[in-house]
Amino acid sequence: MSKIRVDSVYKIFGDDPDTALKMLKEGASKAEIQDKTGQVVGVNNASFNVEEGEIFVIMGLSGSGKSTVVRLLNRLIEPTYGTVEIDGEDITKMNPEQLRALRSRKMSMVFQRFALFPHRTVVENASYGLEVHRVPEAERIERGSESLKRVGLEGWDNNYPGELSGGMQQRVGLARALAVDSDIMLMDEAFSALDPLIRREMQDQLLGLQSELKKTIVFITHDLNEAMKLGDHIAVMRDGAIVQIGTAEDILTNPADDYVASFIEDVDRTRVIIASSVMRNPRETVSVADGPTVALRKMKDAQLSECLVLDRNRKVVGVVRDDDLARLSRERAESIESVINTDVPRSAPDAPIADLYAAAAETTIPIVIENEDGRMLGIVPRVSLLAALSGEDGTNGS
Repeated sequence: MSKIRVDSVYKIFGDDPDTALKMLKEGASKAEIQDKTGQVVGVNNASFNVEEGEIFVIMGLSGSGKSTVVRLLNRLIEPTYGTVEIDGEDITKMNPEQLRALRSRKMSMVFQRFALFPHRTVVENASYGLEVHRVPEAERIERGSESLKRVGLEGWDNNYPGELSGGMQQRVGLARALAVDSDIMLMDEAFSALDPLIRREMQDQLLGLQSELKKTIVFITHDLNEAMKLGDHIAVMRDGAIVQIGTAEDILTNPADDYVASFIEDVDRTRVIIASSVMRNPRETVSVADGPTVALRKMKDAQLSECLVLDRNRKVVGVVRDDDLARLSRERAESIESVINTDVPRSAPDAPIADLYAAAAETTIPIVIENEDGRMLGIVPRVSLLAALSGEDGTNGS
């Protein structure tokens, strides 16, 4: 069962939503409906699932409906039609008391503006949600202080928000959400007000916390690079409708339409495409048990001047060159171990290719892609990295 399930949700602002809905189903655009009826389509037939422990990013331009969607998830905005389920329970049918319990225990929000109380200390701000829950003061201060440590603000408990930088203030907002220890975090443009460097630091902070805490996070942004860095899945919105849902790589390599394609034109491809997408099988490999003459024959047939050496478990031992093997063959040596170069660049299959360029620039040896057990899955030659950067490797959706 999905943690969050949104099914055929509409939000129409105005006093005649039925007319607007009828026009939507007949194919009228958001602009046409507003012009003819005065009704504003905030969300148009949105459906998606968010799995427990994932970061689900909703992105789009201003006015696309993304912030409306996140407020429908806790009924800060009432849906006009459709259902929103949290842990299988339809929140559109909850009474006010049930809704308050949902918001206070299962969900927390982090906003673009820090929303801190200037007259309260940092730890009092971090523990404010616990105060609302009537947690005893000693316990809430302890939990607030612990959450500040998690976001890198240890020692700032007794300062006031005005003494903190913008990035630090946003960390307090994040700490406040963590202190409540809710299952679900809703983050609406949480980092948009920060300068680029601090923004990247906050993104890294969030990913680090997520690897430890495994919250279910719905993150709203208008920035595609941010979406692709953070999102396990991304929903792209336009005029209130979701036009595509997928992983970062799905969206980059197979945009659903021209609108999505225009979004990804300026994205940093090297931070999205991962090693496994550009790796290939080596033309030939040599066994560590091969003699120099056998190894040299394999390389000659494959037209290779250097070749990877594998052990019996398909783990890469190193690389050998044809001239070294030729010398060993002339010397009638029985083993190739003396000429194996063990200095081979290696990477995990899910590493972004941006992380591979430094290694590729320093050697002609292809980068070996390994699984968690150290077995070779494939290789990424330098030419494959250059092709991926230019989009000539097939990762541009063509």
